[in-house]
Amino acid sequence: MTVYSLMIILGCGLVTWLPRVIPFMLVRKLQLPNVVIRFLSYVPLCILTALFVQNLFVAKEGQFPSFHVEYCLATIPTVIVAVITKNLMCIVVAGMCFMALIRYFVV
Repeated sequence: MTVYSLMIILGCGLVTWLPRVIPFMLVRKLQLPNVVIRFLSYVPLCILTALFVQNLFVAKEGQFPSFHVEYCLATIPTVIVAVITKNLMCIVVAGMCFMALIRYFVV
């Protein structure tokens, strides 16, 4: 590995890291209004939902999107866990476990 390659890797890491750290440094000492805090509490759930829905459908050009059967099967018990626990970590772990079980036994 050359020095140039190492500098490129370090530069890319810095450019990736800075936008994630700077906002925390700027608002660390600020007291945010409750409306903003309540709004930001939905961000993890929105991101998780966007990733989930993106993978739930199979899009083919010129056709109506169809469902990905494995994901639909894993969704049912995961939604039940979500309703019972209302805990994002439990939902994610349950979804991963159900998906692993479906892939192990069905596929």
